[in-house]
Amino acid sequence: MSDEIIELEEEEYTSPLTLPVIRRIGELLKPHWLWVIGFFVTIALTSWLDAYFTFINKQFVDQGISLKDPLRLMNLATLYGGLILIQAVFVFAFIYLAGVLGERIQYDLRKMLFNHLQKLSLSFYSQNAVGRLMARVTSDTGRVSDLVTWGIVDVTWAVMNITTSAVFMAIINWKLALVVLASIPIMVFVAVEFRKRILVEFRRSRRANSKITGAFNENIQGVRVVKALCREDQNAREFQRLTTEMYHASYRAAWLSALFLPSVQIIAAVVLGIIIGYSGAQIRNGLITLGGINAFVSYLTFMMWPIQDLARVYAEMQHSIASAERIFKLMDTAPEVRNRPNAVPAQTLLGEIEFDHVDFSYDDQTPVIRDFSLRVRAGEMIALVGPTGGGKTTIVNLLCRFYEPTRGVLRINGHDYTEYTLESIHSKIGVVLQTPHLFSGSVKENIRYGRLDATDGEIIEAAKLAGAHDFIVTLEKGYDQEVGEGGNLLSVGQKQLISLARAVLAKPELFIMDEATSSVDTLTEALIQKGMEALMRGRTSFIIAHRLSTIRRADRILFIENGQIVEQGTHSELMRARGRYYRLYTQQFRREMELQAGLVER
Repeated sequence: MSDEIIELEEEEYTSPLTLPVIRRIGELLKPHWLWVIGFFVTIALTSWLDAYFTFINKQFVDQGISLKDPLRLMNLATLYGGLILIQAVFVFAFIYLAGVLGERIQYDLRKMLFNHLQKLSLSFYSQNAVGRLMARVTSDTGRVSDLVTWGIVDVTWAVMNITTSAVFMAIINWKLALVVLASIPIMVFVAVEFRKRILVEFRRSRRANSKITGAFNENIQGVRVVKALCREDQNAREFQRLTTEMYHASYRAAWLSALFLPSVQIIAAVVLGIIIGYSGAQIRNGLITLGGINAFVSYLTFMMWPIQDLARVYAEMQHSIASAERIFKLMDTAPEVRNRPNAVPAQTLLGEIEFDHVDFSYDDQTPVIRDFSLRVRAGEMIALVGPTGGGKTTIVNLLCRFYEPTRGVLRINGHDYTEYTLESIHSKIGVVLQTPHLFSGSVKENIRYGRLDATDGEIIEAAKLAGAHDFIVTLEKGYDQEVGEGGNLLSVGQKQLISLARAVLAKPELFIMDEATSSVDTLTEALIQKGMEALMRGRTSFIIAHRLSTIRRADRILFIENGQIVEQGTHSELMRARGRYYRLYTQQFRREMELQAGLVER
């Protein structure tokens, strides 16, 4: 499976229990098998003790009424108290084991997902919303963790309660036990069917609620348009329809919920009536005691509640299985761009770079780059200009091997660059983006991100070369100043200078700058240009330019339109040619003059 768009269903999505998914969930438990065994043993012992307490109560009733053996009563009381203490230890143990097991599973899942997401190609992230991916890592992993821990707790507890109750009932009177056991399938069927129908209505209610929330949001945000077009009455009728839909769905869910418990209780009452009626003759014949009848009633109750729980757990497990499917689908997504089987590390990227009749399309239908050919000498500075959507960023993305050509070959040092490992190519490329991204942490930590083993002295030297040192030392804590999430405590220009210092520290052999000066003032632009010159010295570089004044010193300027080179040359050559570049440059120059004169607004 390649980097395709993952269908990320809404939270109410459910999925049936399937063997392949259950098997993969079971594989998550393998590394923690000792914890799993301990968990099952402790919960089984706890359930057995619960049933045994009822059996002791039977003996209390039978022997306490006649008071024939006070010593026996004392022994039973001592046994009861001792077993309560033992059960308390077991309860603590299985809850602790379930909690630890859940956290370990969630830790493993999040670690696997994070590591896998790091390997996926850019095409994957351009096709999948970040919020949905976050849901996979957070809410879905939590649900799967709950499934393999508390879901197992509920199921195991229910099954063990039913089993141990059945065993002790058989010990007391096997004929009555058969009557109770015959009612279990009926109660299970009723519980499951009710839960299915309740779940359907709740799902309808949640969908309607989502639509209502959306309608609220749209009407409030678009209130001016609503009033301008006199849409109040139509919107009110549409809102009335949505609220009515939610009301009916919620009403049906409430009706079924109210009917569910009495239905199960009626079945239990019928079974209880049979037990009492049948046991009257059994008492007269001495085949069962009053304590035995009391124990049967208790065991029937023990069975009834777990059956209801199993119906609830089944519905919740459908949600969890759906979460597991989404996680496994993400884990099965293979990177679109990955190392070839015989790939070797690239020793250097300082040689000649060649685009040989390269085509590229993001969707395999609409071509972005068409028959693109270009040779770049080592150490040459190439500037890419042209209209938005012309293919400039795609060209550098191909060069960075974030994507690979649909057709044609991209060569480095005379070799198809797919012969090299991705890691060796990426480690030798420095990229400064139009919208720089800083990570939460200090200025120093963000610069060090370019090379993690760099010393403080090397970080300061890189900042000086990039022109960032002067503003950094004016910060309250200097290089230890926190930048905030995404660098939101700094200006765009300051973030750009720090990202440039990060690139300088990495000492790349190939440097790419994607419109890095388009959102900064003239003074910051001059600082960035100075840092660029220091970074590009002796390196091959590609500059995507919005402000054409930043590329006048480029060795070659390529005017890119519709994925092809329509003009190329130095600044002077292109100005003399009076073609597209000339018109773009003069228009931009004229606007800058008007801005400075205050004739137009920015």
